[in-house]
Amino acid sequence: MLKIIFILLIILSDTITAQSQRVLLGIDILERDNFSIIENKRIALITNQTGVNKKLVSTVDLISKAKNVELVAVFTPEHGSRGLSTAGEIVNDFIDSTTGIKYYSLYGKRTKPTAEMLYNIDAIVYDIQDIGCRSYTYISTLGLAMEAAAENNKEFIVLDRPNPLGGIRIEGNIVEDGFNSFVSQYKIPYVYGLTCGELARMLNEEGMLTNKVKCKLNVVKMTGWKRWMHYNDTDLIWVPTSTNVPYSFTPFYLVGTGVLGELVTISIGISYTLPFQTFAAEWINADTLSAHMNALNLRGVKFRPISYKTNYGIWIDKVLNGVQIHITDFNKVNLLELQFYFMEIHNKLYPDKKIFNEADSTRIKMFDRVMGTDKVRNDFSKQYKVNDIRSYLRKDVKAFRALSKKYYLYD
Repeated sequence: MLKIIFILLIILSDTITAQSQRVLLGIDILERDNFSIIENKRIALITNQTGVNKKLVSTVDLISKAKNVELVAVFTPEHGSRGLSTAGEIVNDFIDSTTGIKYYSLYGKRTKPTAEMLYNIDAIVYDIQDIGCRSYTYISTLGLAMEAAAENNKEFIVLDRPNPLGGIRIEGNIVEDGFNSFVSQYKIPYVYGLTCGELARMLNEEGMLTNKVKCKLNVVKMTGWKRWMHYNDTDLIWVPTSTNVPYSFTPFYLVGTGVLGELVTISIGISYTLPFQTFAAEWINADTLSAHMNALNLRGVKFRPISYKTNYGIWIDKVLNGVQIHITDFNKVNLLELQFYFMEIHNKLYPDKKIFNEADSTRIKMFDRVMGTDKVRNDFSKQYKVNDIRSYLRKDVKAFRALSKKYYLYD
């Protein structure tokens, strides 16, 4: 009997291991190798609260305590060094009172390291967990810092991390000329299916950096990560990448609702407990919307009626009604198109409440920046039909997949 129990425990252990793949991050590899590639170098580290090894020890602490490395400065992206700042909030420089290390913000008065910030630096190290979505500004910081490295003849090292959306999913159009911005910095799809290390290689080699500069790039690869993996397929612990991305599954929902959220006409669950997981407004009938959304029979997603009050913001003390989005199959759902299906149904149910008419010009401009074009909005708003934009949203996927494969570091 004991022998049978022992065999069952072994099988169970193997099953758990298979379900949760062991992954070592770039910082784990750097630490394992005793920081050899940055030995005796003066380092500027680009990081935030997500820069931790798999034991949750911060990269700042690991490098600053390494005896063979000198950490000179830390550069921080949007949301700051601890992820405390909200989206769009200016982040200021400061000096750490304990270590005396200067923290420079790359979101606010500057978005790119200056020559003065780099004059006594040998190499820039980048270690930030990204979410795999073009409008999330960490990759803009990545590319601009690579430009600074090239312009100032500094080595640039990326400590690689998983793409939580996986390395297979690609969705959305490539950014058009005239629509580049900090939320659409590069000509890549909205969901680009690369790790930050792979993306850095593409930006460097495909002339996507300003003036087609190229930096001396070194990517410290992960071990154990495969393209099919989402974050919860690994044994890694998720650290919230910003205030509204608390969980490893949140990036999926952000892609599905975040562009619509730029209009600030419909609540997508931000300022409530379900960031990016709802479509709701005062005038919506929750049961009716839910019935119509489920009648679409969209792959990999279900909708549940919901009513709630936000905890802060423009809708505080108002009852919002709509649907909670439940992704049932992360591999089958088309994320970017979800919000357009909602807008189609919403227009059918509430034709006097046209989404784009409810938004002000500033928010519409932001919508176009995030989409990387105004064509999607212009074509869709004629009839509010997904069929009118589907081919445009999908037109670049095949070509980008072929291009991006050149820069894969993982199978």
